Amino acid sequence: MVWKLRVRLDGIGCEPSTSWMSVRDGETVGANASAGDRWDRSGGACHRDANLTDAAATRALFEKHQPTHVIHLAAMVGGLFRNMRENLDFWRNNIHINDNVLQTAHEMGVAKVVSCLSTCIFPDKTTYPIDETMIHNGPPHNSNFGYSYAKRMIDVQNRAYFQQHRRRFTAVIPTNVFGPHDNFNIADGHVLPGLIHKAYVAQKEGTPLQVWGSGKPRRQFIYSLDLARLFIWVLREYDEIDPIILSVGEEDEVSIKEAAECVVDALGFKGQVVFDVTKADGQFKKTASNAKLRRYLPDFSFTPFPQAVKETCDWFVANYDTARK
Repeated sequence: MVWKLRVRLDGIGCEPSTSWMSVRDGETVGANASAGDRWDRSGGACHRDANLTDAAATRALFEKHQPTHVIHLAAMVGGLFRNMRENLDFWRNNIHINDNVLQTAHEMGVAKVVSCLSTCIFPDKTTYPIDETMIHNGPPHNSNFGYSYAKRMIDVQNRAYFQQHRRRFTAVIPTNVFGPHDNFNIADGHVLPGLIHKAYVAQKEGTPLQVWGSGKPRRQFIYSLDLARLFIWVLREYDEIDPIILSVGEEDEVSIKEAAECVVDALGFKGQVVFDVTKADGQFKKTASNAKLRRYLPDFSFTPFPQAVKETCDWFVANYDTARK
């Protein structure tokens, strides 16, 4: 049984959203898709099921579900400003979660674990584009070093489990993910869902849209539905222990200002857009190469960024009362 592990600590954001493991109706991903594949259709495990910082609770959860394959998305996550406030908490909680998940998977004979890393784990001082060989070449950006080092350690553990026990544990490195079911919290969410929520509120109240920072930093955004298709491919067909970057191309990188303009267009916002330069910009760029992905999947088609933003905005408006925010 393929099991989607998205458990999180009570009150702590989940990475990524539930939509990450959804694909469009009728789509298949990967040549090795089988009619015999059995997926846990319950939506996997959620934060109400267990506290993964606790080893015994993690073990009980695995014993209940008996997975053969695990997609490990559970994490303590947050936006730039929360990371800056709580680096120690991000380090400790994520180290506990990851060690408990991987060790329990090993003890219970799970055939494959696919864990989720982040481009923020790469060195702050580096050359661009970054690629999978550069993860451990220097310290990460100081704003989120706790989270970054904890995520890096998954790569170290995966290599060690393979060396000592021949376990097929691997990891993916997505760029900035967004989509339906995201965390749209303005203070602690990631940049794009936060912008969508702020623009929605500004539109309702007739106030300016305030964008934190200068708008100059650049990011590669990947739509959650595209990432879901790639996750399934990794689970079925990617056989390396070394991680793989899942991202749109370098040519699709946009500035925060351009992303905000796309949100404004999608929501039909007619008010003023103001950039608050008293707020930190964070890392200026994290341009990632998807050359390795393209060697495997040269014809993979990503959803155009404006279309993906529009679909996300439409979902948020339609589900405002129940959306995470």
